[in-house]
Amino acid sequence: MSTTLALLPYPTGCAPGQRYRIEQWAPLLETEGFSVHLSPFLPAWGMAVLYDRGHLLTKIQATLVGYARRLRQLRVLRRHDVFFVYREATLLGPTWIERLAARHGPVVFDFDDAIFLREVSEANRWAGWLRPPGKTAALCRLARHVTVGNETLASFARQHNPRVTVIPSTIDTTAYMPLPRGPNPRPVLGWTGSPSTVKYLAALHPVLLELRATVDFEMLVVGARVELPGIEVRYLPWNASTEADDLRPIDVGLMPLSEDPWSRGKSGMKALQYMALAIPPVVSPVGVNREIVRDGRNGFHASHAREWIEKITLLIQDRHLHDRLGEEARRTVEQHYSATVQAPRLARVLRDALKGRAPSGDAT
Repeated sequence: MSTTLALLPYPTGCAPGQRYRIEQWAPLLETEGFSVHLSPFLPAWGMAVLYDRGHLLTKIQATLVGYARRLRQLRVLRRHDVFFVYREATLLGPTWIERLAARHGPVVFDFDDAIFLREVSEANRWAGWLRPPGKTAALCRLARHVTVGNETLASFARQHNPRVTVIPSTIDTTAYMPLPRGPNPRPVLGWTGSPSTVKYLAALHPVLLELRATVDFEMLVVGARVELPGIEVRYLPWNASTEADDLRPIDVGLMPLSEDPWSRGKSGMKALQYMALAIPPVVSPVGVNREIVRDGRNGFHASHAREWIEKITLLIQDRHLHDRLGEEARRTVEQHYSATVQAPRLARVLRDALKGRAPSGDAT
């Protein structure tokens, strides 16, 4: 059994991307011969205020606690065979911990957003200068192998490392299991996400207002509060243990995005969550959304206001179409975006990183 130290920026069970890329894969990697130890940088109480405005002292204290953890960890680096770095081992500062880890074993670097861009949440814009602009490129060069969530990110990674594998973010299809259900007497439109992504839903407000004039619906928002005057919104806080059940009432899942470099690097996870529950999504055809959602087959694309209104209305009014697209959406996730399908591919990357070679026939 090879020991793998996963250096993570966030506490476990708190950050969706981290959960979908390594936390849910860890038990499956055990069956592939890798004992994975998850090592977060930020403590849970620091994560609780990370995306809130203010709390400067708490954020500084949490960062110092994280650095203290990493310093203590230096004594045990040699006990591990391979290192998996999701995004970065420390939220701020240079790549010092990753470089020290690389002296003791191969590093596999993984990222699922366009973190090489200068994108910082509004609540933490003050700290942007503490993250070196070339950090992601430096980690690509340092790593024995780079794994990324989509081809847009792979194009960047290949500029700095020839050993790059695209492994899409995945869904635990045993937890996200569709249940029999009939049509809601009042249709539910749904969105799930974090405070950093709720701006995309807010931009859809005019569309929802126009749709509301002809269709009586409820808006279910999970994970982030948003102001949508004139729209009835039911809000649920995000909870890892109930997230699948929280999404089940949704009839149509929404994933609006803007057309920009940051959005093109996103992993399409919102769409995958809906699809795993056989909920047909309507998405902006940006980045990997074009690949995941095949327009008219397992969901719909919507590029402008009129399309959003038409596609949502069609799914609400045509139950046969709704169910057919939902069933195909579920099949898409089972075949291509389930943890059981993709975790073995990461195991191959880790195995070949230990052997000092590119993954056999799997790099893309």
